[in-house]
Amino acid sequence: MSTFITVSFEEAIEKSLQLATTTPTIEWVYLSEALGRVLASNLTCKKALPAFNNAALDGFGIRFTDIGKKLKIKDTIYAGMDIKDCFLEENECYKIMTGAKAPTHIDTIVPFEEALDFDEYTVTLPTTTKKGNALRLKGEEQTLGSKILEKGSLINSQNIAMLASQGITKIPVYKKISIAVFSTGDELKEPWENANENQIYNINSSEIIALLSEYGFQADYCGVIPDNLEESVAYFSKMKRYDVLITSGGISMGEADFTAEALAKNGFNSIFHGINIKPGKPTMMGKMQDTIVCSMPGNPLAAYVNTYLFVIPLCKKLQGFKDFAHEKILCKNAKKFTMKKGRVNIVLGKLKETYFHVTQENKYGSGMITPITQSNCIYLSDEDKNFIDDGELISSYLI
Repeated sequence: MSTFITVSFEEAIEKSLQLATTTPTIEWVYLSEALGRVLASNLTCKKALPAFNNAALDGFGIRFTDIGKKLKIKDTIYAGMDIKDCFLEENECYKIMTGAKAPTHIDTIVPFEEALDFDEYTVTLPTTTKKGNALRLKGEEQTLGSKILEKGSLINSQNIAMLASQGITKIPVYKKISIAVFSTGDELKEPWENANENQIYNINSSEIIALLSEYGFQADYCGVIPDNLEESVAYFSKMKRYDVLITSGGISMGEADFTAEALAKNGFNSIFHGINIKPGKPTMMGKMQDTIVCSMPGNPLAAYVNTYLFVIPLCKKLQGFKDFAHEKILCKNAKKFTMKKGRVNIVLGKLKETYFHVTQENKYGSGMITPITQSNCIYLSDEDKNFIDDGELISSYLI
């Protein structure tokens, strides 16, 4: 049977991340399928950015030594035009359009609107334009061989733009990890079923799968495990093909809480069972052979926030992300609130214009749902704190 090993919040974070000892295999995908995937190797620049000197705007391409003069307009250079025969004599300039390749002897571009006077044949230039103005130099953004994307990066729309600039059509990414989600409890009914007054709807599976999806993870919903040891053992025996198994409920000290025992009969070893936090004290994590098991509390608020705090970073590390920890945001507390010291308190709030507004004065239960819908961030207290004062600087995590 699973050993009860209660740990601090910091230990729980450290130990849970240590479960991610492997990275997925690599597969190649087309650029059109790469959004949301994790890059499996560093990528370098194969085509300099820009690829040639070019105009950043429509204007007059000149040699800076001719600034302030009246110049002859020799010709117009358009984007895509072959300029190999273009050459400026003294007191000459070109009209040049945005993105057009600039001849090597052009070192400055004066915008049309800044010219003092011009017609079809000549232009009079101001003296205020700086040398190099509006001229994009070859390789000033990326040079050949420079690193453009780092292994472990999430492929987003910005990265797609960079890959397209290199003519890259396929990239190596990590294969998506497989995740199974269960709930436990005979009292549960699915949202599409009818629940009588003695039954409740299965909230946890829906919220956990949705939360995972928000971070780019797909999960299989595998149903509700009955409050029966033999059936629970049978359920878990079929789940060892998954990389991660997430359960909710059945891990407290109740007589019908069979999750830990059923997992143990399938070779599960816990790294902790119990965290000094509220809500979420019974949270349990460990491994069943090669499958990482994350057992969340049964109450929906506790299940949600603990999945966010522990499971999301774990899955990101397992998926190969280089940045897997939640980002902290420094903010000011808007109104004093209290909490119990001696543990880490998970406090819900709403971040508005750099101010943390505590949800419902921090007076809600772990079985509630409404506080989650009213919140967009989490504050984690120190164990020795029993209140946060008005205007106090704190760190919060966006959810």
